[in-house]
Amino acid sequence: MDVEILARIQFAFTIAFHYIYPPLSIGLGLVMVVFESLYIRTKNKEYHVLAKFWTKIFALTFGIGVVTGIVMEFEFGTNWAVYSRYVGDIFGSALAAEGIFAFALESGFLGVLLFGWNRVKPWVHLVSTIGVFLGSMFSAIWIVVANSWQQTPAGYHIVGEGFNARAEITDFWAMVFNPSSVDRILYVWLGAFLAGAFLILSVHAYYILKGRFVLISKKAFKLTLVVATVFSLGQLVTGHSSAEGVAKNQPAKLAAMEGHFDASAPADMYLLGWVDKENQEVTGLKIPGGLSFLMDYDFETPVTGLNAFPEEDRPSQLNAVFQFYHIMIAIGMFLIALSVYACFQWWRGKLFDKRWLLWTFVFTAFLPQIANQVGWFAAEMGRQPWVVYGLLRTSDAFSQAVSANQVLFSLILFMVVYTLLFLLFVYLLNKKIKHGPYDDTEESDRPLTKEITGVLTGN
Repeated sequence: MDVEILARIQFAFTIAFHYIYPPLSIGLGLVMVVFESLYIRTKNKEYHVLAKFWTKIFALTFGIGVVTGIVMEFEFGTNWAVYSRYVGDIFGSALAAEGIFAFALESGFLGVLLFGWNRVKPWVHLVSTIGVFLGSMFSAIWIVVANSWQQTPAGYHIVGEGFNARAEITDFWAMVFNPSSVDRILYVWLGAFLAGAFLILSVHAYYILKGRFVLISKKAFKLTLVVATVFSLGQLVTGHSSAEGVAKNQPAKLAAMEGHFDASAPADMYLLGWVDKENQEVTGLKIPGGLSFLMDYDFETPVTGLNAFPEEDRPSQLNAVFQFYHIMIAIGMFLIALSVYACFQWWRGKLFDKRWLLWTFVFTAFLPQIANQVGWFAAEMGRQPWVVYGLLRTSDAFSQAVSANQVLFSLILFMVVYTLLFLLFVYLLNKKIKHGPYDDTEESDRPLTKEITGVLTGN
């Protein structure tokens, strides 16, 4: 493999691993705020227990997220020197804003959040929880702003020529509110809320099925189900708005996502399929004119296709972009259906009577994570061959002084270290879940075992 491909694989691997944790931190932070607010309002200690339990898991995800995020900033300088010089003014401003408005807020309140239980007043601790949660959301804002500028550049001018060219900010707020940033920020937030919510639903569904911590788990499950339902439905709105923005600002990406080749013709919407790049065909299940209808509410509206662009300006991995995009959509629709159905069973009073439904929720913890990952893959691979859309090609952005062997060696090391980190994360997470929400000194609602029950009943 050449340097460009290896550098892309390395960055894709490190950012994909890192992106497991920030969405969980944001999603868990939201539900922690809900639990702790309810505790202060109702004085029900179960909410206090839930808030403490999920704060411990939040701390685990937050810690690994910080460690793995730092690595990528070094990769910009080592593997992507031309890119770093080109976008340094833009990224520098966004990352500086993240440090000032986000990371400082998180770190300032994090100590009180983790160690302030029973040491500060409940409302002070709630303020610290809100501060950490808002800090994580602000952090997402500036990272997404920086990435969105690469998708839809705005508020800049180019200084210099050739390899010495770089983008300088001329309008900071135009850079921040570039054409895709707001839609993408909302979409990322909702995806993060779902990642945290479905992890909580998974754990408490497991407790209920195993007969452990049943009373408190039912309470947590119902509250979190509301969060999951609201934000899974919200993804429909933000997803549609984001797709409209892609159609306007990055039509080649939308065409790749939907496998639409005709330069200007009504476009079908595929529910699933396979893209044959050579023959410019898609085989699969489709809604005729469906994409045209989504874009303009008319089945006959022409949609710009891949053939409207030169070959060198189209995404090269068309089938991969198509598949990643449709996996994301399929998972999103499944989570909506599952959440709405569970709410319907709750309304009927049969939510916890259906063991198959609870088992389904146990395994859904992985689905928002998969959707978040493949959504990013589709967005980034669909932007190719540009690293900054329409301005800087990926083939021109990597470091000329780095060899393929150097990138490959560091990639192998990253894989080894990150595998160990992931195993450590799974081990600690499993340990905390097995222990349960109650501290050893606290009274739990753990039901009696069968042996004890038999002694008491004389059986």
